[in-house]
Amino acid sequence: MSKRAAEPTNSPSALKNRERPGDMAKPPLDPDMGELEDISGSDSEEEILEAGDSDSEGEGDGGAPIDSEDRMDIDTEEKVRESLPQGRQRRENMEYDPSAYDMLHEFRMPWPCLSFDIMRDELGDERRSFPHTVYMVAGTQAARERDNKIIVTKVSQLSKMKAEDSEDEDDDSDDEEEDRLIEDRSLPCSSTTNRLRLSSHTHTAASMAENGSVYIWDLSPHYASLSGTNSSTIPTAANKPASTLTMHGRVEGYALDWSPHPKELLGKIATGDNDGRIFVSTRKEGGNSWATSSQPLRGHTSSIEEIQWSPTERHVLASASSDGTVKIWDTRASTSHQLSVDVSSSDVNVASWCRTVPHLLATGADDGVWGVWDLRTFGNARNGGHVEATASFTHHKEPITSVEFHPTEDSVVAVACADGAITLWDLSVELDDEESRDTGGENVPSQLMFDHRGLEDPKEVHWHRQAPGVLVATGGGGINVFKTFNI
Repeated sequence: MSKRAAEPTNSPSALKNRERPGDMAKPPLDPDMGELEDISGSDSEEEILEAGDSDSEGEGDGGAPIDSEDRMDIDTEEKVRESLPQGRQRRENMEYDPSAYDMLHEFRMPWPCLSFDIMRDELGDERRSFPHTVYMVAGTQAARERDNKIIVTKVSQLSKMKAEDSEDEDDDSDDEEEDRLIEDRSLPCSSTTNRLRLSSHTHTAASMAENGSVYIWDLSPHYASLSGTNSSTIPTAANKPASTLTMHGRVEGYALDWSPHPKELLGKIATGDNDGRIFVSTRKEGGNSWATSSQPLRGHTSSIEEIQWSPTERHVLASASSDGTVKIWDTRASTSHQLSVDVSSSDVNVASWCRTVPHLLATGADDGVWGVWDLRTFGNARNGGHVEATASFTHHKEPITSVEFHPTEDSVVAVACADGAITLWDLSVELDDEESRDTGGENVPSQLMFDHRGLEDPKEVHWHRQAPGVLVATGGGGINVFKTFNI
């Protein structure tokens, strides 16, 4: 599927079948250039990368040297982005407008990352003042299996966009990049990471790998090292998976979610694979061993693309599949689904369960359509009734690769698409006729609040739950951290 490939290919069908040609995953930079190594930060055990510093060398992972290929890179090249604030006319070659952003930073990972998540930190909630700090964890898609890593990253000193004259724009941009600090800790991983998610209760991550394994990672030592709460060297054992779950055999998958329920503090995950199977695994007390359901949940006729646990019901989850359906499951009842709704004539790639209004579910499909569904209407499907989306948008024409509700504003949704756009929507907005004419004849939905461009091949976008309005997105071209002026 196009949402998973590191780079475009001429064979869409191959992408749908998860085939990865040998030349698909390539390093973002020529390894002979040595450019990544040049921007390392220090000679200490803690690797601190400061944007603009190209002379020092560093070590990571408890003192182990990091190869030049594994360095993070600061992307200093100016990119053109299309921003489409409310009421502004779309233009074919719209110039990048700094005033449309409160904050915009971009940096590059050593390899493309198909999936990432934002770590909860101890810096407080409702953080609105600048500069910002973001902790995140990502899994790589390296050209060689042995080069893959799980990378825990701290990006600090993320400054606000400056009001600048055009003649000073480049100098001010360079100053902002020099102020920004990037630190990372990496853990070796033996396979490409298809999907990675963090527990909402602890600094524990689960990753689904191309080789079919599900890895559990205890990232608390790495977070402590980056946050300064523990300056000691990370032990070698901490860089290995705490557990490896093999219930999927050699069948890879892309669907993974942690239960957010407060009674699942130890950890409970659901994982789905390309054979249409869903397994539920629960961590046992007193160690890192896990118990997995003996029989998988079955009902989909094709690959599972997304799983979302209910934010309120402990045993309820939703699954989205390339068979075009969304199914609702009660894991206590049986291995069969409780409800099934046809939501698309193409693959349903992604879904997001609203945390503040738990009867709302957003989905995004391969045909570029995304929508929001009222789960209270799904019962109509039991008697053969038709279920329609509460809102549906055909603005995008290529596969939707990510969709996520705002953590506190139930009408606001972030959407990433293979067309290169990350769009922000407010479903509560309606324009009157006079405002609609400002679009210059373009068919721009009134709910479209912003159109962010510049990130090559977007894969995932997430809201920062502790910094209102801040988004982080990953793609083939690196990472963007941004906040728009109107969200």
